Amino acid sequence: MQKILLLSIVSLLSAGLAPAQDTSRDVFTPISKYISAGDYESLSVWFADNLELEVLGAVSNCTRSQAKLIMKDFFTKYTPKEFSIIHKSGKSPMKYAVGVLNAGGEHFRIILYVKITTKTSYIEQVKVERV
Repeated sequence: MQKILLLSIVSLLSAGLAPAQDTSRDVFTPISKYISAGDYESLSVWFADNLELEVLGAVSNCTRSQAKLIMKDFFTKYTPKEFSIIHKSGKSPMKYAVGVLNAGGEHFRIILYVKITTKTSYIEQVKVERV
């Protein structure tokens, strides 16, 4: 009986029909990776079509393209060395995370607000401030 059960589970898993489980992934994992690397191109894929971006006190309501250029300038001036999320909260459809970035010999707090939908997730707001 145990062999039959084990074979059934293996068959289901190999067929991609495993029992339902929480497969929701942490959207902040790839976003953190891109910030750590200063990869503004990959980060901008996560931007909403229009978003609020505040970098060192300069607030902009901008398009994805404009935000990409602003982040490119920031990462060029402050080359990232390390980024880590120190706090996450919220629930669908809006989650946020607070992280600390070590870049260009300085430390910055980055706050990210991400809209979660069934089809996609995207960054609606980014705030970068000196610590």
